[in-house]
Amino acid sequence: MSYHTRLIGFLGAAGIALLSSTAMAKDAREIVIVLGEAPQVIEPCESALYGVGIIIKQNITETLTELDPANGKPVARLATEWQQVSDKVWRFKLRQGVVFHDGAPFNAQAVAYSLERMMDANLKCMTRNKFFTPGTFTAKVVDDYTIDIETDPAQQILPSLLSTLVIVSPNTPKGQVATKPIGTGPYIFESWTQGERVTLARFDKYWGEKPQVEKATYLVRNESAVQAAMVATGEADIAPSIAVQDATDPAIDFSYPNSETTRIRIGQDKPPLNDIRIRKALNLATDRNAFVGTILGKDVTLASQLVVPTTVGYNKDLKPWPYDLEKAKALVAEAKADGVPVDLEIRMIGRQNIFPNVSEVLEALTQMWQAAGLNVKLTMVERGQALTLGTKPYAADRPPTMITDQHNNDMGDASFTVVYKYSSGGPQADTSNPDLDKLIAKAAAATGDERAKLFQEAFRVISEDIVPDVMMFHMAGYARVSPKLDFRPTIATNSELQLARIGFKP
Repeated sequence: MSYHTRLIGFLGAAGIALLSSTAMAKDAREIVIVLGEAPQVIEPCESALYGVGIIIKQNITETLTELDPANGKPVARLATEWQQVSDKVWRFKLRQGVVFHDGAPFNAQAVAYSLERMMDANLKCMTRNKFFTPGTFTAKVVDDYTIDIETDPAQQILPSLLSTLVIVSPNTPKGQVATKPIGTGPYIFESWTQGERVTLARFDKYWGEKPQVEKATYLVRNESAVQAAMVATGEADIAPSIAVQDATDPAIDFSYPNSETTRIRIGQDKPPLNDIRIRKALNLATDRNAFVGTILGKDVTLASQLVVPTTVGYNKDLKPWPYDLEKAKALVAEAKADGVPVDLEIRMIGRQNIFPNVSEVLEALTQMWQAAGLNVKLTMVERGQALTLGTKPYAADRPPTMITDQHNNDMGDASFTVVYKYSSGGPQADTSNPDLDKLIAKAAAATGDERAKLFQEAFRVISEDIVPDVMMFHMAGYARVSPKLDFRPTIATNSELQLARIGFKP
């Protein structure tokens, strides 16, 4: 059966799964949120991971700044104001009268401790790897409510960067994974049953406005249809990420730009993938339009680079790869004639539940690449294994490998993408190009129009000269929300879901 036939038939084949449990009795001010992935840890330093951040960030733990979903600019949270006092030093004034859930005072010493804990290499930390690597970040306490942060190299957008640093109680041990996160947020961590549920309760001594939601329970159901049905029957109140085929009720289903971009990362260290002709062939053999409005929603858009168009540094001159199977076959044949071992098995690593319908997407992609003459075999793995396989250090004996990747840049600046994903020192980069590294460093140190132009050139080099990935889509999210709630998803919903912003309708 062709992949086109499979795509068209997919929606008709999807059924509504039966719920195996009865509706949970909930008080009027309690809500249930159903997720597709269970958090494997509840360590605040891992808040950059979807399953962790959507529970912890700005609920249990807060940041010095946060980004306005409307424009991506940093606004006050635990810091009230900031200024750049020298090329490498920023000064932050901190909010007074704030306490941690364990009674410890929030002050400059606590901020310094949180930064030091995050930068401690003994602690596995996606936030550090994704946003604070490479470079150094040093805190200096000026007084109880003033702190200087010095960086090397200079960080011209440090206030935006600090929207990712969650502040934890100074009683949180360094170098150890937290099992009971303690922050300053509007909700206290109450309990966690691994793989099943997390519960949070409202913190009565919160410094800000009193939220309407008194208690939140997070449940895990892998199947999108089950998540959607739970909201429809009242067993849950929010399903923040469901598949397009399950978003069938306009009264309670909402689409939103979720700031995620999907791609296939290409390992360039082994043949045949170390030949640029094969990497170009993979792109040319990918019929991206076949997925739009079928397996994926009609609101996804074809991507030419790993940031969305509103990001500083987005290159509008780059276009998505065209579909040209015959040209892809010709490139594979040309490489084979030159001795490239195109028949070697290429391992395609897919991550379960990374986005709705991912298995169907990857099965279709595998067929497309096989049609171009490449020996691609798909292996689906759970999130923890995918992160291990996709994060340095890579195994020296790994076979030719491609990895499913979904990247969230709602930070508004390309530096949060290119350093992590494309620089030689990037924890999740398959590219090692000294000239690109120099260009990235120059762009990161620049400001204004020069910064944007340099990052635009970096994306051109990545797209045209290196071809390290098969760019796929800027994604759209679909959420189902109980009619009793006053809540609409935003671009931030896919990475954080602030309970304090959820209200109840009269």
